[in-house]
Amino acid sequence: MDLIHAQQGEYLVVTVNAMRIDASAALEFKDSMNAIDESNSKILLNLEQVEFIDSSGLGAIISVMKHMGKGRKMDLWALTPTVEKVFRLTRMDSIFSIYATLEQAVSDQKATG
Repeated sequence: MDLIHAQQGEYLVVTVNAMRIDASAALEFKDSMNAIDESNSKILLNLEQVEFIDSSGLGAIISVMKHMGKGRKMDLWALTPTVEKVFRLTRMDSIFSIYATLEQAVSDQKATG
């Protein structure tokens, strides 16, 4: 899966360059995310290009978060309405912090430490 990642201060911003995270892409997504440098304690996952996510894709994101371990955090930003609805309906919006923009995510991260 095509992921672009760039360090922005203390945050690693990861952009998913795919329209779908579904059963056919979930394993590749997990492998790609887990291959990213594990020294980053805060990851901001950009899902603005993802138009569809199914239970496998949602499970893959949760798996990556769990693989990160304690003391590390992954937040989400720029969810499309369809993807945001999946997170809301599954109540995963109570597990992940979800932001409309990168600026909001960074600002909130700095405010909460």
